[in-house]
This record gives sequence, structure tokens and C-alpha cells, in this order.
Amino acid sequence: MMNPQARIAELTEKLNYYNLMYYQKHISVVSDYEFDMLLEELNQLEADYPQFKLPDSPTQRVGGTVTKDFPTIVHKYPMLSLGNTYSEEELQEFDKRIKKILQDEDIDLNTLEYICELKFDGVSMSLTYQNGVLMTGATRGDGVQGDDVTPNVKTIKTIPLRVNQPNIPAEFEVRGEVFMANKVFEELNREREEIGLEAYANPRNTASGTLKLQDSAEVARRKLDAFIYFLYGENLPYQTHEEAVRTLANWGFNVSPTYQKCKNIEEVMQYIHHWDKERKNLPLETDGVVIKVNSFAQQRALGFTSKSPRWAIAYKYKAESVSTTLLSVTYQVGRTGAITPVAELKPILLAGTTVKRASLHNANEIERLGLRIGDVVFVEKGGEIIPKVTGYDATKRATNSQVLVYITHCPECNTQLIRKDGEAQHYCPNVQGCPPQIRGRLEHFIGRKAMDIESLGEGKIELLFEKGLVSSIEHFYSLTYQQLFGLEKVITDPDTGKSKKVGFKEKTVENILAALEKSKQVPFARVLFAIGIRFVGETVAKKLADHFQNIDNIAKATLEELTQVPDIGGRIAESVVDFFKDTDNQAVIDKLKQAGLQFEVKSQDTKVALSTKLAGKNLLYSGSFKKMSREQLEEKIIAHGGKIASSVSKNLDYLIVGENMGPSKLEKAQKLNITMISEDEFLQLIDEDGQTTTQSNPSKPQAGVQGSLF
Repeated sequence: MMNPQARIAELTEKLNYYNLMYYQKHISVVSDYEFDMLLEELNQLEADYPQFKLPDSPTQRVGGTVTKDFPTIVHKYPMLSLGNTYSEEELQEFDKRIKKILQDEDIDLNTLEYICELKFDGVSMSLTYQNGVLMTGATRGDGVQGDDVTPNVKTIKTIPLRVNQPNIPAEFEVRGEVFMANKVFEELNREREEIGLEAYANPRNTASGTLKLQDSAEVARRKLDAFIYFLYGENLPYQTHEEAVRTLANWGFNVSPTYQKCKNIEEVMQYIHHWDKERKNLPLETDGVVIKVNSFAQQRALGFTSKSPRWAIAYKYKAESVSTTLLSVTYQVGRTGAITPVAELKPILLAGTTVKRASLHNANEIERLGLRIGDVVFVEKGGEIIPKVTGYDATKRATNSQVLVYITHCPECNTQLIRKDGEAQHYCPNVQGCPPQIRGRLEHFIGRKAMDIESLGEGKIELLFEKGLVSSIEHFYSLTYQQLFGLEKVITDPDTGKSKKVGFKEKTVENILAALEKSKQVPFARVLFAIGIRFVGETVAKKLADHFQNIDNIAKATLEELTQVPDIGGRIAESVVDFFKDTDNQAVIDKLKQAGLQFEVKSQDTKVALSTKLAGKNLLYSGSFKKMSREQLEEKIIAHGGKIASSVSKNLDYLIVGENMGPSKLEKAQKLNITMISEDEFLQLIDEDGQTTTQSNPSKPQAGVQGSLF
């Protein structure tokens, strides 16, 4: 008999090859029976000799791993969001913005190309490979960190467990979309209906839920699939997205053949119009087209906003519209007291989902639509999580239809609503006594992007509030083990009617208390975001923290002082002033200070000065760079004491020259006899290794790679 280790290696190699040929080349090298016999032999050998099982074993395709909790993975390259539009006119504006920026950088517009790809309706996934072997698969999560679902990802047969290609990077990452094909989704629902279970709503949500199943064998049974759409890595040799995608296909990844290079925005429009019709014939759901600049050098020149790349946009196809009956209108109260009217509808199927509710936004929208109870209304999804009502069928309005009158008092606490001049939304001013507002602030405070209090998830905040243990954010820090242990309640899903028990067991309580203690080290900017000042999101909180350095300076700042902070307008400034005027808010801040939270910027939260090597020097750069993004280059200049000039002038000390440098800057620099240096020479100037890429700003991707587009 062959040595077990050698036989396991041989079977692993054979079966992976058969899988590659079948799923990538669509060629059956062996019969299903022969494949199954070899797989069964390998499975038995691995059971007998588990020490010889290889990390790319094809037995993982059938699952078997049971995961109770999914660990969190911090993305090496953040999975960025993408701006979107439903308007062809806005696409034209996107094209004009691209050209203007490139023109300002003296980049030849004749070299501009776009890549169009279908936007598949699935779950974004990040896959990391080391020495060609799939090591981790992680969900997008919040873009910074996601769930490690590696055992479940390995069941997807079109995802290579090992890449056997010459000259691949020692480590690389690919991004793609995991989806459930329409046919598989329909088969799964038929099975559920046969055994008396409720049908799933749509393929996208089912794929997402499947990836979070604890039993990977059940995941394998559901036959998920994936399309891979781009590549990350250090110092990659590819100059364009098209080149990188072709490489992925050559490496054996499942790349959708529907992408197309376009020479101009007119060809982009042709692609969009073609697939608006043809996408209905595809085996999976799509909701739009992603358009991005093809050249990586041009992408680097275009850069990023705080949330998304400037070099890419998603065009969304207009949503399907259906009609149904408006049964009533209910009103929801948000954490800031904002009132949102919701249409309660006769259930209707829309874009694969059963719709019972739709957003009406505000009183102005209801008045504009002219709705009445009992109307036959038109409903669209339009890219929103909650569908919206777009109008009513006047030909079907009943003579006894009931005129809609917007409420005047809060549906939760009966306080009279207010509406500020210039604002469309009504608000409940009972900040301290309105239950949904209190619960909303508590939930916001513990969120991942705020204080990140683990184990205080669904239902637990409501239970603590009902028991009178937490009614304000500072109360979290006085909770004890004795108060929490043993608390429980049953919550019921209003849509499905299903009930489940929520409670505080020993480990849960320990985790909560540990997370509360750990949260005392959360940086000031996140604490400022967590306390829930109206209009103060993550970005605004960071700007306020950087500018004022501590909570006391912000609290005493005037409207004029606040509006001097970049991107802080009058509305935000007024909200900040109003918040700190309130004596209740002042008391909360004082108690949080006593609890030990961070209310000033620490030295480690700021950009550290690395040296004075560039002190007194003015520097400017032009073109694109291989080892750094433009943002990283600016950070290095500042960190070493230099200043960034706005233009080429006689006061300029160094012009850092990158690829595709603008000819006008070059000509002017030569006339003024400005010292021009390369990227490597700049790194040598500040005594950094020109061969090593540093990433001083982890929120920005490395040069030569892309951010997530889905």
C-alpha cells in the first residue's frame, strides 16, 4: 500500500485539478462516479491520518466544520463604499470631473479608458492567499473589519483553495461577490415549502444568511457561487484593472466575462443600455453597472474622498414598480427624535421580496404625493433598504378614501411635535423622556464605530431599559455582575411571529463588563461620536477632536469658532452649541469623565513628527507613484517637518516627480531651476528605505490597488 501521506497528497492534487477543469474550464476529466470514489477515499484517509491533511484539501468543499462564533478580521485593505447614481446626466458629470482632475494633473486625456462591470447583488467577500493557499475569507462588515467565515467560503467550489501559477505574490488578496444563483434559490425554497417552512425572501439575503451558518456542511449543500473582480497586493506589476482581472482569470478565479473596456463615456452608455435588457437573462440578480477608470496610475492621481474613490461610480438601474393598497400609516421615532412616517401596505412581491411597509419620509412628501388611506399606491425599491411610495392610481381612488392628516404629537410619549424652519422633518423634543430616543442613544453609544461594547446586541438594551438599569449612556459604567446575571426576556419578531429568548448568562455578563472596561481606552474622537450629538457623525467628530483637542474646548466654543473648523457648517455648529448648553448633557459628560472615558486627544492619536529633515522646505509633487498614495506622500512631508506648496514657484525647494508628470509643471520647474527628485530619492532624503512601502494611513489603499466597489 502507498504511504498514507503520499496518497493524501496525490489525491488532493488530482481532485483539485479535476475541480479546476470542471468549474473553470467546463471540462469533465473523469466521471462523477470516479470523482466521488476518489473523494471518499481521501476523506477516509484524512480521518485515519488527520496529521497529513493539506490546507487545500478538496474535502473542505463538502463542509463539516461547526463554528459557534465568527472571529473578527481587520481588513488589511479597507473595503470602501462606492458612490452611485440612477441618472445618465450624473454619469456625464462624473466623466467631466474625472477629465478636469486629470487635466489639472497634466495627464493626457487621450489615455483615459473606463472599465464597465455588472454590479452583482450578492455579499462582498475578501479572500487572502499565502504562498498560493487560501488562508482566510472575510465579509465586508463595516468596511474596516468583518467576520472570518473561512470554513464556509471553502465550500464554494469556484473559489480556488490553492493557486498553482508561477510568479504569484507570496501574499495577495482578492475581492469578489458571493451569490446564490436564481435556480439554486428557487430549488431551496421548493424544498422548504415541501416541509412546511416559510420561503426565503430573496437570493441576496439568503446568500448572506448562508455565509453565517454555523455548520459548513449545510453551507455546502446550498451551492453558493462567487465572481472575483479585483486583486490586492504589494508592488503588483499591473498597470490597469483590465490586466489585473485577466490575470485573476488565468490564475483560475471565476471572473464574470461580462466586463468591457470602454474608450469614452458614450461607450459606457452603450454598455449600460445593452445590459439593462440582457441582465434579465442572467442566472443571478444584478442591480447596476460599476464604472471605473482603467489605469491604476490615473486612479492614484484621482484619489479618494473620505468615503469612496473618485475614480469609480455605480450606475443603478431604476427599480421595478408595483401597485398595492395603502392600509394605514404608522410613525417611527428615531434616536434624535426625528419622526418617520411609514406606509403599511397590503403585502406585495417586489423585486423578489414581499413588501409590507414603505417609507413616506416626511410630512412634505405625504403632502406632495397627496395620499389617502385606501389608495392604490405605486411602490419602488429604488436602491433603498425600505421601499418607498412614489404615487397613487387616481383612477382607483374610492369615494370614501380617508384624507391623511400628519400627527401633531409623538406616538410614543404624546409630547407635541416641533418642526424647525427650513426642515422637512418633525421632531419629538422630549429628549430625556421619550423611550425610542433613549433606546436609540443607548444603541448608538455601544455601536462598533462608537464605544464598541461587545455582547450587548439585539434585545439586550431593551431589556436593560425595561428593568430600569440603563436609561442614559453613563449608566453603562455603573452596571455590576449581580445586576446583569440571570436577566432574560422573550422577544417576538413582528414580521415572522417567531420568538426567541434574550438573556444574560455568565459568559455574556463577563464579556460585557470586560468590553465596558476596555472602552475606557477608546480615543476621544470616537467618544465624541458616541455621545450622539445631532449631525455629528464619525468624520465631523474627528475634525472637532483634532481641532479643539478636548471636550472642554468644544463645550465652550462659540458658533464662530466652530464654523472655522473645515467642513463644519452653521447647522452642525448650532447643534453642538445647543448640546453643550443643556445641563442634562453637561451632567452626563461629567459622569462619563468620572467613569474614566477619554475626553482629550492623546499623543498616540495624533500624527507624530518623525524628524525635522524637511524643516523649512517647500515641496510639491506631480504624477503618480508606485510605493505610496498621494495622501501617504503628503503625510510623510508633514511628518518630517516640510510644507506642501500649492504650485511651482521660485520658493519651491523640491518637486517630487512621479509617472505621467504634467508637462506644464515640468517646463515651469526647469525654467525656475527647481530641484526635481524621484520617489526613491525623496524616501532617501528622509532616510526611509526606498524599497519598502509604508502605510502611514491604513484607511487608504496602497498604490496600484483598488478599494472595494460593492
